[in-house]
Amino acid sequence: MPFYLVLIALVTVYILKKIMTMNKVILLNKRPHGKPTLSDFKITSEEIPTAKDGEILLKTAYVSVDPYLRGRMNDAKSYVPPFELNKPIQSGIIAEVTDSKHADFKKGDFVSGNLDWKEYQTSSGKYLQKVNGSDAKLSSYLGILGMTGLTAYLGLTEIGMPKEGETIVVSGAGGAVGTVVGQLGKLLGCKVIGITGSDEKVGLLTSTFKFDHAINYKTTKDLKEAVKSACPKGVDIYFDNVGGEISDAVLANINKYARLPVCGAISLYN
Repeated sequence: MPFYLVLIALVTVYILKKIMTMNKVILLNKRPHGKPTLSDFKITSEEIPTAKDGEILLKTAYVSVDPYLRGRMNDAKSYVPPFELNKPIQSGIIAEVTDSKHADFKKGDFVSGNLDWKEYQTSSGKYLQKVNGSDAKLSSYLGILGMTGLTAYLGLTEIGMPKEGETIVVSGAGGAVGTVVGQLGKLLGCKVIGITGSDEKVGLLTSTFKFDHAINYKTTKDLKEAVKSACPKGVDIYFDNVGGEISDAVLANINKYARLPVCGAISLYN
């Protein structure tokens, strides 16, 4: 075989090996002004790391993309530090252990934790929790069995303190947290009204999620009156996910000694 063909073959094998060992990473490229665009992020590649003694190698399976991540893209003081520029974004992730040199983890385990947006990464195992795909779908550990479920449950029960027969209004009711809040409210014997942004979601809230009533704020001319009509005895608990004009309409119908879990203000940011 001519030498140049051998050289081409060797180079091709080398490139293929490099491609197969490259690890995709998503970085924060610059801080967004207004609505984020693709240019605010950077997709890069690095070599797949290897696990050292006491470490595990993780392969990302599911990534949770949450509203609070937008706030972390700003360089502002908050309850969590802002993301650093040119560093990977982080969030809740379900990952598979593909190699282990850690006594507490074995290959094939799945874990949940706050991890980098990388296809592969190593970890000491600290702050990671094993999850079992046979008990529930793995993605559920980022939803109903994860931060979403805990936010809804603790927000409603610890701050809302619902009593049987009370009226709960949930804004952002068609979202991940809102749908859970409504179902918990029904289980606790409350009347639940959801506010959402489409007729399709209105139908889902009242059929699939068993809300007593749902309001499409985009097609309702007088939201204050719509809430009053749905809540003739007033609002005892307002689980606020959105803030803004929707919250104004609910607060106009709030009862004395009502409780207001303030979970978010998505109408005021993007």
